[in-house]
Parts: sequence; structure tokens; C-alpha cells
Amino acid sequence: MPTSLERGLISAAEGRVRRDCNRMKRAWVLYLLVVFITIACQTEPSSQVKPEGPAVPKVIVEKEKAEQEQPLPAEVKIKLKRDGKNSYSWELNGSDADQILKVNEKLRKQLGGEQTK
Repeated sequence: MPTSLERGLISAAEGRVRRDCNRMKRAWVLYLLVVFITIACQTEPSSQVKPEGPAVPKVIVEKEKAEQEQPLPAEVKIKLKRDGKNSYSWELNGSDADQILKVNEKLRKQLGGEQTK
């Protein structure tokens, strides 16, 4: 039968073992939590992953639109008129003669009308 001194030492040792065990449990829980958060932050959700196939034609389409729809220079002012025969005419004003000629040719190709002075 253990003496009171031995019982005190045994209970003190058991207390230390329990505290150490609780610390180890906390350490493991903290470790697993850190691992879980790290994995969750590094992976991308599958809903945000986009296939690369459709992106390429979209870029080409946008590039073709940019080539087709070039804005007119700001220096040239166009006064567009439509007569009763559904034909168009226009007046061009600007400071750069080359730009005016380019705009005139572009309007002729697109509208097929005739220019008035």
C-alpha cells in the first residue's frame, strides 16, 4: 500500500501527464487547422476555373471587331444628310486634308451615297 507521500507524488505525476496530454491534443488540433487553412487557400474552386478553349476565339472576335470598327478621327466633322430617295450625302469639315479624304472614301464605301460640298 502506498504511503501518503507516494500517493502525492503519483497524483502529481498523473496531473503532469494529463496536462502534457492536453497540450499535445491542442498542438495537433492547431496543426491540423493550419494544414486545412493552407490547403483551402491554395486550391481554386472548380466553379472559377474556366476552360481555355473558348477564350481564344473570343480574343480573335474582339480583335476582328477592333479592326472593323475604327473610330473616325476627332479632327473631321461630318454632317450627314438623307434625301427623299433614301440616299445619303454629307459635308466634311476639318483641318487635315488627308484625313478628310480618308473619311470621304470610307463613307462612300459604307453608305454608297454622294458627297455634297
